[in-house]
Amino acid sequence: QVQLVESGGGLVQSGGSLRLSCAASGRTFSSYTMGWFRQAPGKEREFVGTINWRDTYYADSVKGRFTISRDNAKNTVYLQMNSLKPEDTAVYYCAAKTYRTVLLTTARGYDYWGQGTQVTVSS
Repeated sequence: QVQLVESGGGLVQSGGSLRLSCAASGRTFSSYTMGWFRQAPGKEREFVGTINWRDTYYADSVKGRFTISRDNAKNTVYLQMNSLKPEDTAVYYCAAKTYRTVLLTTARGYDYWGQGTQVTVSS
């Protein structure tokens, strides 16, 4: 069983920045494919970005503004969010696939999920 714990959410003004963290349990984190998703009220969960052992990939809506990185020594993946917009307001979730895969852009591709962290961007 893998546990994922997100942190770093909060309230920020439009144009501001936040960095989310997702700490994962497990001894082979460097092999995990990790993803970030978000869900706004009344909307379906949507893909934000993903990182595997060598690449990253982003949704068009965040490309150029958001950056995913990982620190395998800390078992942690990060989501740096810049130039935030009110439409980025959502609960953000990290997800894990616990072995090496291609980049995964759909929720059903992941086996474990964090509890989510709220990001609110005021206009």
